[in-house]
Amino acid sequence: MNDSCTTSEGSARDLTRGMSAWLLWYLPIVALVVGGALHRGGAWLPVAAFAVMGAGCLANMARCGRLHCYVTGPLCLLAAIWYLLLALGRVPPHPGVVGPVILVIVLLAFAAEFLFGRYTKAHRPSQ
Repeated sequence: MNDSCTTSEGSARDLTRGMSAWLLWYLPIVALVVGGALHRGGAWLPVAAFAVMGAGCLANMARCGRLHCYVTGPLCLLAAIWYLLLALGRVPPHPGVVGPVILVIVLLAFAAEFLFGRYTKAHRPSQ
């Protein structure tokens, strides 16, 4: 469990720091909460929120190799597609199922960083 990249190039390139974190993850999470509270008109908020978070994770994965982004990037984009299909009436709603499944997968992806380190070996400096 050696996270030798916390003060290295990987950490410096991580988008989870500063204003980009607010734009790519914190504000979309607020949109998800607001969208969950709205019964009408909130169907499009999860589409946009998950699309922004997914794109942010994929960019972060490419920039610094953040381990959880390998899972959360594609997961968020799939969630955006599912919510889009839901908003268009193409899939049946599954209240109380999709959100918790996404949350559990995201938490497991973050837990993997405790076991394997925050960044992938490809982005770690040679020791």
